[in-house]
Amino acid sequence: MSQILRLKSLKIILITFLIYGGLVATHEGEFWPLSIYPMFSQGANPWTRALVRDVRQEDIDKFSQVTSIRELPGEPVPLGAHGIDTIDFSNFVSKTEEWTAERKQALRTMFGEDMIAEHDLLVMKANGIIQPDNEIIIEVVPFILFTPEGNFKLTDHQ
Repeated sequence: MSQILRLKSLKIILITFLIYGGLVATHEGEFWPLSIYPMFSQGANPWTRALVRDVRQEDIDKFSQVTSIRELPGEPVPLGAHGIDTIDFSNFVSKTEEWTAERKQALRTMFGEDMIAEHDLLVMKANGIIQPDNEIIIEVVPFILFTPEGNFKLTDHQ
C-alpha cells in the first residue's frame, strides 16, 4: 500500500513541476510569485519609466534635449490626481515600440482634452542603468508634447 501511495505522490509532484515549468516557459521565465517582484527577477537590468511635466511656461529649447533627472523642465503633473494609473501610463509609454498615429491618439485620450487645455504636457522617458561601479545613471529623454494645438513628437529615442 505504501508503494502505491509513494508512486501516486511522485506522479502528482512530477505533474505539478511539468505544469509549473510550462507556465514559466510561456511567460518569458516569470510566473507568480516572482512576476510581481521585479526587484528579484530584473534587479540589475536597465529600465525605462515615463513621466509627465507641464511645460506651458517653458521655452521649447529648455525641454527639447536629453537631460538628467535633476534638470527637468516645467512642473510635475500628478497623474493619479487626474485619474490616470501611473503603472498603466508608464507601461504604455515605455513598452510601445511603434508609435503610430493611433497610439499617440490613445495616449492623448488617456490625458483627456480638458487636461490638455490647461497644460502643455511633455511626456518623457527616464532610462536608468546601473554602471559596473554601482553608480545609477538616469537619462531623461523628451518624447512627445501634447498641446491644445496638437501632438508633437520630439525625438526618435526609444
